[in-house]
Amino acid sequence: QVQLVESGGGLVQPGGSLRLSCVASGGIFSFYNMGWYRQAPGQQRGLVARITPGSATEYADSVKGRFTISRDNTKNTVYLQMNSLKSEETAVYYCWCGLGSRSFWGLGTQVTVSS
Repeated sequence: QVQLVESGGGLVQPGGSLRLSCVASGGIFSFYNMGWYRQAPGQQRGLVARITPGSATEYADSVKGRFTISRDNTKNTVYLQMNSLKSEETAVYYCWCGLGSRSFWGLGTQVTVSS
């Protein structure tokens, strides 16, 4: 069983930046695929970014060039640096962990982009 705890959400103005963190416990972090998804009210949860154990990355087209996912295996932590945020990116951001066919989710952290 893997537990994921997100932090770093909050209120930011359009064009601003935030960095989300997700600490994982249980198992061997360096073996896991990690990622971030988001869900806005009335919408389905969708991929923001993912990172493999070897640090290969994948991004949603809408965030390429503005968001950066990274991991620190010494701290069992995955990060999402978000720059140039847009109001439509207001959502709950969820940390995801994948190992084989198993997926684990955090409880989410709210990101609100508003002036």
